[in-house]
Amino acid sequence: MASEDAPTSAAARIRGHLESVAHLHAQAQASGFAAAVHQVKQLQARRFRATYGDFLHDRRHAAATRFFLEELYGEHDFAERDAQFGRIAGAIERLFPQAVSQLAVDLAETHALTEGLDHDLARHWLEQAPGAGAAERYVNSWRLTGDRHLRERQLAVVQHMGTELQQLTRKKSLRLALKMMRGPAQAAGMGALQRFLENGFDAFASLGDASAFLAEIARREQHWIGQLFEADPARCAAALADELARAP
Repeated sequence: MASEDAPTSAAARIRGHLESVAHLHAQAQASGFAAAVHQVKQLQARRFRATYGDFLHDRRHAAATRFFLEELYGEHDFAERDAQFGRIAGAIERLFPQAVSQLAVDLAETHALTEGLDHDLARHWLEQAPGAGAAERYVNSWRLTGDRHLRERQLAVVQHMGTELQQLTRKKSLRLALKMMRGPAQAAGMGALQRFLENGFDAFASLGDASAFLAEIARREQHWIGQLFEADPARCAAALADELARAP
């Protein structure tokens, strides 16, 4: 799902997105708001766990849900995986089918979009009154950040990634090749990247037909995007606080 003005090379797109993420991390450290970024990520992770609590407790959907929440929207540091992706971006483009290359591009773009939005949220988070509740601060920060088109793009790329993963799980030769790569990948310092690929394949293989799962994610996220941009701020903050309270 590369934009029309993006470089044509998958490797160039991957590296470009990862460079943007690295720049954002360096900027947050230098400007002293890295802790606020982490606070924003923690709150969002709680909201996702609450919104998809039913999927996390359903045997069919649990693995795919954890994959999305931990590998795409997790609150932990992805620097190791990013570095590994950057080092082998060219090899991914040369050695794997186009669908695998596009999956890597989508992952990198999702990562860059998420980090950019989270860093903007964090800046506005620090501007809010410290005594305000977390939900109120988040709603205000979201609206000050704006960029609804980037929110919509973020969701669209994640949806496309899920569709790609489902298609790739039907290629048994690819899953076998991944298993055979496990030892060499670990030896080459590519363990984090290997785990990401294996987790994605296994999660969507266990899911079966992913269309209903992806449609429900889109429905729930569109609901929250609409609420966070359009609902009365006080009511939205109350609804968000209620949602956060349900998080395990």
